[in-house]
Amino acid sequence: MSQKITPGTIVLLATAPLMWAGNAVTGKLVYGLIPPITLNFIRWMLAFIILLPFAWQVLRPNSDLWQHWRRYSLLGLLGVGSYNALQYMALQTSSPLNVTLVSAGTPVWMLIIGALFFGVPARPQQIAGAMLSVVGVLTVLSHGSLQQLLSLRLVTGDLYIVLATIAWAFYSWLLVRTTEPAGIRSNWAAFLMAQMVFGVVWSGAFAGAEWSLGQRDITWGWPLAAALAFIVMGPAILAYRNWGLGVQRAGPVMAGFFINLTPLFAALLSMALLGEAPHLYHAVAFLLIVGGIVISSRRS
Repeated sequence: MSQKITPGTIVLLATAPLMWAGNAVTGKLVYGLIPPITLNFIRWMLAFIILLPFAWQVLRPNSDLWQHWRRYSLLGLLGVGSYNALQYMALQTSSPLNVTLVSAGTPVWMLIIGALFFGVPARPQQIAGAMLSVVGVLTVLSHGSLQQLLSLRLVTGDLYIVLATIAWAFYSWLLVRTTEPAGIRSNWAAFLMAQMVFGVVWSGAFAGAEWSLGQRDITWGWPLAAALAFIVMGPAILAYRNWGLGVQRAGPVMAGFFINLTPLFAALLSMALLGEAPHLYHAVAFLLIVGGIVISSRRS
């Protein structure tokens, strides 16, 4: 059940996209230093170790985690195991700004998945807003060119980030459509740890598949160490903690609006750290996506 948006909820939901924008830029910075799925596995393995002293009780044999293992295994697959691995893979061939702009279409997928799988029908204005947001995403993918849109050829990274966005929409709905056991619900660290237990297994399996394909070169050094420190403490722990609390307070559709802050943060960070200036079509796409979400969020 969604609640009134309070300043505290706004802070929770705005912190997450700031961390995710930094995550996208960092993923681009370490391109060539570490394979993308391996980066995701090491990231969550380190986060698991850091969080263990605060939530070790979740691993006890009598913990509610094991009675609800199917739920947390699915959350771990969608959030920890899949979303960021796909994002890091997308950054191999796409820019942080493109990746975050396509991700800004997440509220559209929230509406579609809510209607198809969770019995929450979309209102007419939500459908209209969704279509406007889709136009915004297509503007990014076509670089603002009608000719390129007509002969659109998606790069691999574009497909990866679309899959990541769908996974995240499912993840967000599952956060609010099922009830947490009391022992896990009362502690954010326990809730995140419950997902990590299975998520680390998923991400480790995916990293093993990546290594079996010959992608195993890692360039250890201070640049990679600094990148890991940031993505573990910020996007992995702080952002997931704040997003989970924010979605539970505001609901997945309203929370999805805040994802549209990610491209703004990504543009600023890309200019500062990567020297990548945004183009006019990025601004047009952002306005279309935000306009679509504003229309979708309006009540009759």
